[in-house]
Amino acid sequence: MKQLTVWQLKAMTDASEPHQLIDIREYDEVDSGNINGIHIPLAELLDRAKEIRRDVPVIIHCRSGKRAEAAVYTLETYHGFTNIHHLSGGIEAWAREINPQIEIY
Repeated sequence: MKQLTVWQLKAMTDASEPHQLIDIREYDEVDSGNINGIHIPLAELLDRAKEIRRDVPVIIHCRSGKRAEAAVYTLETYHGFTNIHHLSGGIEAWAREINPQIEIY
């Protein structure tokens, strides 16, 4: 399973490298802060798989990384994606290491 650290994602973003960031947290979790990803809650992910790009790296994140790992596994196994990564440590790691203004809940 492919993963990216928050520093790798920040470098991609800073360099304007093409990628798609998907936030799979629930609606009430997104209110605490976001890192500009497309919001597709985990429960809707398979129904909305057509919104996930196949031509650029796709990084999936949640609060801590556990749900994102499951989402990556599912998309790779059942939908044949080969470009999916999970954000190691999720938005909690982003808040600790990149942007402390994001609330950790």
